[in-house]
Amino acid sequence: MLRRLVAAAAALVIAAEAVLLVFVHIVLGRTTQNQSMSVAGMDPDVMSATTYAMGAGIGAFLLLCSALLAHAALRDRAPGRFARIVLITAAVTHGLLGALAVGLVGWGAFAAMMLILCLLVLTLTLYAAQSGPEADLQELRPTSP
Repeated sequence: MLRRLVAAAAALVIAAEAVLLVFVHIVLGRTTQNQSMSVAGMDPDVMSATTYAMGAGIGAFLLLCSALLAHAALRDRAPGRFARIVLITAAVTHGLLGALAVGLVGWGAFAAMMLILCLLVLTLTLYAAQSGPEADLQELRPTSP
């Protein structure tokens, strides 16, 4: 029950993060486009298009993570190899972004990143404790009433 709850909470939090980050990238792209900002002579149209593309990429990656977590929560099984690789990548990314967020944004952003990191790691470790040869044998054993 705890595994499902943690995986579902992580899926919801990461989906909300995806929506928020896509919104932030849309605002940044529009601001760059409307102000005709240029950094070191770069074309403002290219900068705004790149900002939109990065927002879409980050949003898609986070929605993939959210879908994998929701799938694990619904079927109450450990994520497969591909899902674990994606979720570990997301956890490492959140750890690094949390370390950068302390200096650039503040402790609130750090706390948010660490919350998401904790949910990801807790989900992976709770399902890892279930999987393995012992869990396969336990599923085959008959339970006594």
